[in-house]
Amino acid sequence: MKLAGLKSIEKAHDDSVWAATWVPATEDRPSLLLTGSLDETVKLWRADELDLVRTNTGHSLGVAAVAAHPSGIIAASSSLDSFVRVFDVDTNATIAVLEAPPSEVWGMQFEPMGTILAVAGGSSASVKLWDTASWRILSTLSIPRPEAPKPSDKTNSKKFVLSVAWSPNGKRLACGSMDGTICVFDVERSKLLHQLEGHNMPVRSLVFSPVDPRVLFSGSDDGHVNMHDAEGKTLVGSMSGHTSWVLSVDASPDGGAIATGSSDRTVRLWDLKMRAAIQTMSNHNDQVWSVAFRPPGGTGVRAGRLASVSDDKSVSLYDYS
Repeated sequence: MKLAGLKSIEKAHDDSVWAATWVPATEDRPSLLLTGSLDETVKLWRADELDLVRTNTGHSLGVAAVAAHPSGIIAASSSLDSFVRVFDVDTNATIAVLEAPPSEVWGMQFEPMGTILAVAGGSSASVKLWDTASWRILSTLSIPRPEAPKPSDKTNSKKFVLSVAWSPNGKRLACGSMDGTICVFDVERSKLLHQLEGHNMPVRSLVFSPVDPRVLFSGSDDGHVNMHDAEGKTLVGSMSGHTSWVLSVDASPDGGAIATGSSDRTVRLWDLKMRAAIQTMSNHNDQVWSVAFRPPGGTGVRAGRLASVSDDKSVSLYDYS
């Protein structure tokens, strides 16, 4: 397995690019790359040429996260303005605007069947689950705060929820917090199953293995990528190699590799059998906020693709084989 650089767009946005995801292919078009930036815009790009398809506006502050519905028809962007904008991918028509209190909208992901949008609730110490039919809140998954906060902890801000990830079967939802803990919920019962330990700094990114719903990967400011058994509550392994914060982690569709982006300005490819980094890409000259593998599917799509975005305002595309 290896990455090969295909194309980079240097000034893809007018400011730092914090978010990237792939919009799945539909019957009418191939998959598209979706990026979100501090310049308050969301952009859609064609997969191989990185040709700009459209620029979406609608936020009054920077875009912190983007998510695509499994149908490929709608997507969502969350912003520092505390709004989540849900829009039609092909027309940019606004479908819903979800409002939250300040600093309570961070990472997001649609449930694999597309019925729920999970939004990391930041300072609310919770994850909000939105019904994608009515765009009303279905439930709030709350993270238990420490029993007795230390006298120095005036804000209780340690349980600040940054990241979310659905298991491939949609039964489990994991969320990562500023204090390094990861909570795993049984979604159907809205029940906290357990907390996973192993990091001692913010967990900014989580992803389940697409081939094994028990395996959860986490990236943290402590520089490590951890592998957890999310059902058995155990730390399976910890991989190191980045020289600074791990800001993003994503799993390859074949389940054999993960990619990470870091504030050390690199993208790394990790072989999961070896549990080691086998390749380092240095396309970017500032921190890499997001990496995303293209999902399988679409006519004539055989090749694997990985995208990365950075504070340097650029977007890079790689072949994964």
